[in-house]
Formats: sequence, C-alpha cells, structure tokens
Amino acid sequence: MKTAAFLLSGLLFAATAGAAGTQAPAKVDLVKGQAIATQVCVACHTADGSRGSPANPILAGQHADYLVKQLVEFKEGKRKNAVMSGMVAALTPEDMKNVAAFYASKTAKPGFAKDKTLVALGEKIYRGGIADRAIPACASCHSPNGAGLPAQYPRLAGQHSDYTELQLNTFRSGARANNAPMVAIAAKMNDREIKAVSDYIAGLR
Repeated sequence: MKTAAFLLSGLLFAATAGAAGTQAPAKVDLVKGQAIATQVCVACHTADGSRGSPANPILAGQHADYLVKQLVEFKEGKRKNAVMSGMVAALTPEDMKNVAAFYASKTAKPGFAKDKTLVALGEKIYRGGIADRAIPACASCHSPNGAGLPAQYPRLAGQHSDYTELQLNTFRSGARANNAPMVAIAAKMNDREIKAVSDYIAGLR
C-alpha cells in the first residue's frame, strides 16, 4: 500500500510539474500589430490593409495564419520579393503574428469584376475548372465564395484582379514557387484564362 501510495504521489507530482512548466501560447497584440502596419506596411498596403494599389494585395480580412506563413517564407527566401524581404527582415515571429492578426481583424471591402466579356469564362474556371487539362475548380480549395481556409488557402474574394493575375503568372513562370499545387495548376492556364478567373475573383462576395 505504501509503495502504491508513493507511486501515486510521484505521478501526481510529475503531472503538476509538467502542467506548471507548460506555458500557454502568447496572445496576439492588435495594438502592436497596428503599430507595425502603420510604421512598416502602410506605404504599400494602406493603414488597414484595404483597397490600396491594385499591384499590391488587399490584406484586410485575410486569414492570419496564411499571412504569417507568407511573412515567414519571405524572410526565409522561400517566396521571392525584394521589397517584402527587406520589410520582414527585422520582424520577429511575434511581430508577424501581431500584424497578421491586426489585418485579419479588419473587414475586407467588396470588389467588382471589370471585364464583362470574361466573367462567364472566369466563373466557369473558378467553379468547374477545365476538365480536359485537369485544372481543378478554384472553389474546391478556396471555397465557393472565395473565403479560403486558414494557413493553407488564402481568402480570394474581392482581391485586386491585377494582383491575382500577377500571382498566377508568377506561379506559371516558376518565379513564385512556394506553393507546388498552384505552380502546377497555373502552368496549364493561358493568358486569357488567367485574366478571366482573376477578374471573376475580384467580384466574389
């Protein structure tokens, strides 16, 4: 009995010590995130990540996990962009989480398609893909309304068509190689298809 009691006591002590040594993950700080956005990111992405220059992505409402992943990959050189590499060089992992959470907390403003002649083709590709070239529907990963999934698949709804078109072209050329499935998909698409689906995405709600 004494042995059993001793063992039980030891197990309880170990469990308590383990629990005491486990620290909860640090909470994100939106105030610090806003400060980084205002001091570092504002020139290209606006103060709240909303509809700035069409050449730059809209960050408002984007999944925080996805934004962190991209920032880490810019810093590690897995995603190539001279401007972004310089911007993230001084950011700590905590900085990245804070600024990503700040942008994710904002509501993205709706966009709209600009080229009515391409809307039907863009919708067809987004919702049904191109079967004869084994191009999957964009909606299968990014969801029917373009909401995406945290970390893996970015929110696309309302994104600038110019920016989406540029990313698809850089995936196609191999200049952007931090997502193997997108490199393979974009490689099968022609200019008109890329432009059409990019324009359709801009108008998704």
